[in-house]
Amino acid sequence: MLDADARERVIVALDCGRDEALDLASALAGHARWLKVGMTLYYAEGPSIVREFKERGFDVFLDLKFHDIPHQVRGAARSAALAGADLLSVHGSGAGAMLAACREGADEAAEVRGKRPRLVAITVLTSMDAASLAQIGIGCPVAEQVDRLARLAADNGIDGVVCSPQEAERMRGLLGPDALVVTPGVRPAGAELGDQSRVATPAQAIAAGASHIVVGRPITGAPDPVAAYEAIVAELVERA
Repeated sequence: MLDADARERVIVALDCGRDEALDLASALAGHARWLKVGMTLYYAEGPSIVREFKERGFDVFLDLKFHDIPHQVRGAARSAALAGADLLSVHGSGAGAMLAACREGADEAAEVRGKRPRLVAITVLTSMDAASLAQIGIGCPVAEQVDRLARLAADNGIDGVVCSPQEAERMRGLLGPDALVVTPGVRPAGAELGDQSRVATPAQAIAAGASHIVVGRPITGAPDPVAAYEAIVAELVERA
């Protein structure tokens, strides 16, 4: 894998406050291509934080995991897209009408912005396992639930999925070569698991079929975030 390709595949999750996020963005400028803005940062700062990162030259994955009635999700997708997000997430478990509404909102924004963000459906959160699914009344194996939601998303105009690295190979086979397969739960060898249950190293995730990997604390919590980021890029280049 070329160095540029590796950088395109690594999304750095900034799940922190504004000051820390901006400091990390400044440090990673010229290194990282993608930043992820999740609920912690977005709910504190709103659309302006997306615009700030875009002005600094980053692509932004706005990971708000839309999950509401179709009308609300359509409006949310449109607003998030107009803020400048390049990638948006929506819960696959919201069912077909909601997923289709998300695509409609993104398409509406494209009429104003000139392009639409790509969309990925959350399948089963990487913090969950079979026991967690059972708690909410889902008795099938994790892999079966991931497959079901991936098919539903593809049938309703969504560009790909968010899944654990353990399901990446299945998703690549199911959705084809052009689909987005975004994998959180990526931890370099020796890193703490935190609250993740289904994990892999960066190279393992890409080899399994992930188009992008999301890495947060192993980079943002490192003594030298840039060095930690560059180590992941080097791993992907070396083991491609």
